[in-house]
Amino acid sequence: MIVGAAVVELHVHGSRSLKEKRGVVRSIVQRIRNRFNVSASEVGGQGTWQRAVIGIVTVGHEARAVRAALDHVVEFVEGVGLAELTNSDIEILTLEHGDPSSSDDDEADEDDSEEDAP
Repeated sequence: MIVGAAVVELHVHGSRSLKEKRGVVRSIVQRIRNRFNVSASEVGGQGTWQRAVIGIVTVGHEARAVRAALDHVVEFVEGVGLAELTNSDIEILTLEHGDPSSSDDDEADEDDSEEDAP
């Protein structure tokens, strides 16, 4: 399984209160969620009036596709025009799972045999 995570730092120009900034950040996060198949949330800068950090995560089976999806999200955030993108970073992680010598069919057969046992 490939896990991709992106962090984008934003500067919200003209924000004079936390309420104004949160409205802009909420709008950006909702647009990301609606347009892309990713998870997104404000993960930093909650106590500041003009700085926000948004975390974005997606998973897939191919690193190139996961990286491309996150690149598109970062480009979208930069182009949306609600805040200035000041920094971004993308990390791709490969997580191994299960025993590579066993298949899903083997596990299903084992589960069936346990149900038949008295």
